[in-house]
Amino acid sequence: MPPRPSKPKELPDSLREAVERTVDATLGSAERSRASAQSALDDVVHSVDELRRGAEERLSKSRRSMAGAIEGRRPANLDDIRELKAELRALSRRLDAIEERLPAKRKPAAKRKPPAKRSSSAKRSS
Repeated sequence: MPPRPSKPKELPDSLREAVERTVDATLGSAERSRASAQSALDDVVHSVDELRRGAEERLSKSRRSMAGAIEGRRPANLDDIRELKAELRALSRRLDAIEERLPAKRKPAAKRKPPAKRSSSAKRSS
């Protein structure tokens, strides 16, 4: 058995120093572990955020693509028909204005006589 300390005060001081060293070592290790865990967690959060942003971008592109595909195939609705009618009216007015600026119509040219038919003897000599 190890000899007992002669002073009772020495035991608590040495014990206190051992406990303090152990606690300091444990706290240091715990601090390093906490920092390492925090760093790993930050990396995971960053990766998840990048994945989320990428997924949102792809989803947005898919929505636009789908909307474009649907837009080209959907039947005309009442608003579409109204817009087309308005465009037709505008085109008609423009055409009327152009026709008014054109010179007056000329009389149709006299009809020409069709070429004379060949006689049957002329056909044979050809």
